Amino acid sequence: MRRSLGVKDGLAIAASSTAATTSIGIGMGTLAAYAGRQTPALLLLAFLPILGIALSYARLNRTEPNCGSGYTWVGRSIGPWSGFLTGWVVLVGNVIFMAYTGAVTGSVVLQFLNKLGVHRVLGLRLDPAATGISTAVGLVALVVVTVTAVTGVRSATRMQLGLLIFEYVVLLGFCGCALVVGDQPFSLSWLDPFEIGSPQALAQGMVIAVFIYWGWDAAFSVNEETRSASDAARGGLIALIAMLGLFLVGAFAFQRVMNTGELIRNGPQALTFLGGRLAPEPWASLPLAALMCSAFASLQSSVIPTARGALAMARDRTLGPVWQRLHPRYGSPAVGTLLVMALAALLAVLAVGIPKLNDMILTAVNSIGLTVALYYGLTALACAVRFRDGWRQGPVRALRDVVVPAASALALFGLGGYLVWQYATMSDHFEATPDNGWFMLLLPALFVLTGLAVAAWAKWVRRAPYFRTGRGTDADAIPLPMDGESGRLARPSEG
Repeated sequence: MRRSLGVKDGLAIAASSTAATTSIGIGMGTLAAYAGRQTPALLLLAFLPILGIALSYARLNRTEPNCGSGYTWVGRSIGPWSGFLTGWVVLVGNVIFMAYTGAVTGSVVLQFLNKLGVHRVLGLRLDPAATGISTAVGLVALVVVTVTAVTGVRSATRMQLGLLIFEYVVLLGFCGCALVVGDQPFSLSWLDPFEIGSPQALAQGMVIAVFIYWGWDAAFSVNEETRSASDAARGGLIALIAMLGLFLVGAFAFQRVMNTGELIRNGPQALTFLGGRLAPEPWASLPLAALMCSAFASLQSSVIPTARGALAMARDRTLGPVWQRLHPRYGSPAVGTLLVMALAALLAVLAVGIPKLNDMILTAVNSIGLTVALYYGLTALACAVRFRDGWRQGPVRALRDVVVPAASALALFGLGGYLVWQYATMSDHFEATPDNGWFMLLLPALFVLTGLAVAAWAKWVRRAPYFRTGRGTDADAIPLPMDGESGRLARPSEG
């Protein structure tokens, strides 16, 4: 692939994938359902392990830039089965994310049409809260972003940067106004996580908060297309810190204008509600326009890392060769990008069976949140294992290379394990609703089980060298274990 990207491009991809405006617009009401007025405290608490994960990514990327990121690093540091599972849950999680984000994009478009007075077309009610019509409109958006992703990541990041500038100007303008004119009194208890009602509510809110931060690691998926490997790391870390600031500003602003009941009740339309509270039309529609830009950019930036992760797996023959075909003109994994779009579209159509968009979003967020905690934790653990010699090289190296990554991994594993236990014991029957524990466990369990099945096929049918050596077919290009701080990797013996 062509090395044409810099820090700015990595930042645009990471920020677009995290989708601050979308996360604030549809996520604050969901967090409030679990954390109440302590949403800002929850966002700060969740940031701590995520920062440790991001530093682990940067450390691994410095010595082994690979568009497979966690898939490659975990496979070569812990083992190929864990590595494949990391790559698989990222691939499947992104496809599910694109499926529901497409529906969110469609819902925002329908809200625009409703504001223009268009409520029916050919007898069909244009209800933004309905999954079916929102998904149909979202499929059109999915096709558009796929075309732009195929024509080259450079042009895609330019578009994303323009969308980001617009949405952040609008978001900060309205949130700044809300902080000043809001009539809900500020309280220091908003920053106290011990005020959250129960351990279960804290754990559930933490998983959703981790999901809200998810996406900054998309910058590492283009580390083979950046002019310098460190550019991807800088872009991802800058985006993550910026997201913390934006999320806190958004949380404080929403709580200054809305009480907890209003936040929960408005759900995905909370940002639109905020705009209507603060300004008359047509200015009140600006947050809705920003939300549409954010959802569109997030869709596009999700296609990019998903196709590149599949490309890395195909190079190791753990996935089929179709995933590694590059476009002769644009240098992008075009066939893989189209396949990702097709899978997301198929899943979006199947999800129409969940009639309410709110329920669809909550189901997807809970499922992806658990798998994100799994693969983030595995990648941080890979950092601690690979750089374990840091124990003997001083306290700073030990803290940076071992302690922080291991503590971050254990925090996410503990959070995920506690929620799995809660889900398994909270229901006595199965029902396809987001408040049924068995249903909440079903999708993450399917992610893992299908991943293990595909890994078994790759090992014993495809006979992928990745499962024999942990190195893959590109081992001559990308060496393996570390040799001290120099960043050079010592080549292992073939025996």
